[in-house]
Amino acid sequence: MALLEVRDISVRFGGIVALSELSFDIEQGQICGLIGPNGAGKTTLFNVVSRIYDPTQGRVTFDGEDLLEMQPHEISRAGVFRTFQNLALWPRMTVIENVMVGAHTTSRQSFFTAMADLGRRKEERELKLRAFDMLAGMGLADVAFVQCAGLPYGTLKRIELARSLISRPKLLMLDEPATGLTHAEVHVLAELIRQIRDEYSLTILLVEHHMGMVMSLSENIVVLDFGRKIAEGTAREVQENPAVIEAYLGTPA
Repeated sequence: MALLEVRDISVRFGGIVALSELSFDIEQGQICGLIGPNGAGKTTLFNVVSRIYDPTQGRVTFDGEDLLEMQPHEISRAGVFRTFQNLALWPRMTVIENVMVGAHTTSRQSFFTAMADLGRRKEERELKLRAFDMLAGMGLADVAFVQCAGLPYGTLKRIELARSLISRPKLLMLDEPATGLTHAEVHVLAELIRQIRDEYSLTILLVEHHMGMVMSLSENIVVLDFGRKIAEGTAREVQENPAVIEAYLGTPA
């Protein structure tokens, strides 16, 4: 059974159709690329799965559960996490503090136990150790206790990934993670994404304009154009699809 099933999802904003009857599956452990020209509906789909938008019609099932029945704050507890196009780190906090923030959904503390300081310090120590181990595994141990402000952009991207991973997601949605990176940094990031998929048994939905990265990483690729799915398949199948070529390159005048 697929981990994520998207069925006939449509999203309309007034007279604008952002998504039209979109359907696809993502299998457990798969890296699925979602591509298309600007305005094709990629981020809209992310926002539907994240429960930021309610679809006009359709169904989304995650791990056998109806995702659209969940409240937005329940999504992360279900195991769905996402990154955004723009970094959302706190620059004056240390790297390890930023990563620890990502574990809020796994906290055993309630309002009353936190107020009474029952077990909070022990949980905080355990969380800090977990965050440090994760940073070390991503080659970031040397900056763990450094403020994020002033760190290289490629390093900040890896910190954001670490923060997404600390709550042990089942599905990680990456929204243009290579934006702003150099060619060398894109290669490093691609290898890191493949590494964390294998190490953490993740399923990944990747939106990215860097086609080399998408084609090298994705086992399945879904192509959107004006809110509609125009192709789906392996990298080779998608690259050779006439509808995809037309959407990206246009037709001769």
